[in-house]
Amino acid sequence: MGKLVYAANVSLDGYLEDESGAFDWSVPDEAAHAFWNEHERGIGTSLYGRRMYQTMRVWEDDDWLADEPAVVREYAQIWRDTDKVVYSTTLDAVSTARTRIERSFDPEAVRRLKEESTRDLSIGGATIAAEAFRHGLVDECVLLLCPVTVGGGKPALPRGMRLNLELLDHRRFANGVVYVRHAVRRTD
Repeated sequence: MGKLVYAANVSLDGYLEDESGAFDWSVPDEAAHAFWNEHERGIGTSLYGRRMYQTMRVWEDDDWLADEPAVVREYAQIWRDTDKVVYSTTLDAVSTARTRIERSFDPEAVRRLKEESTRDLSIGGATIAAEAFRHGLVDECVLLLCPVTVGGGKPALPRGMRLNLELLDHRRFANGVVYVRHAVRRTD
């Protein structure tokens, strides 16, 4: 059975992107990129909301990767080798391999996917992740806390919901980014 892992780069004040939608402050350095590469190697299926999928699909294209460091090119291959599910009512088609569209987020279908998976699953995108948290589907949070506050924007974690967390692992990167991994404990 696979775990569902919510993974994100987050500002210290808890946002995925600032009020203008920018997240350039969270671009990982080489060490953080290598961390994400290692993390993503363990993921068999990524669940995305439409906006996160549209952001991530850049990894399908080789054109811009030629002059990038090896760690960035490696991430592109890891991303391509992962199955992807995009939750969208507006996308007509996907433009990446190993990707399918689901028109609605079905918690029971995600539970079955977890039960049938031999590898972990990830969920990306604040809105779709909030749904997964609300339905008790998220098993772990993996966050890279960036040494910046942005003052507002899209919250990384769902508002109006209590999450009891247990610290499983942590690490400090030389650039001041802090990795934390928490198990999500049920409050039922």
